[in-house]
Amino acid sequence: MMQKIQAPANSVEFQLLYGIRRDLQKSLVDRGYPVRVYTPFGTQWYPYFMRRLAERPANLKFFLSNFIKG
Repeated sequence: MMQKIQAPANSVEFQLLYGIRRDLQKSLVDRGYPVRVYTPFGTQWYPYFMRRLAERPANLKFFLSNFIKG
């Protein structure tokens, strides 16, 4: 669920995990909000990525749909 944001674009920054909610990332950028996209890397990237997906089961659906879209 997306909620209305009542803050100037220069007062917040949204941070999202790579591959999750790319539609939301684009929408925020289109509205002038800064968006930082995190990409797991290094020797522990896989456990980190799995923890982020497990935090919210819907993340897996978003990841898979974006992965398939390419």
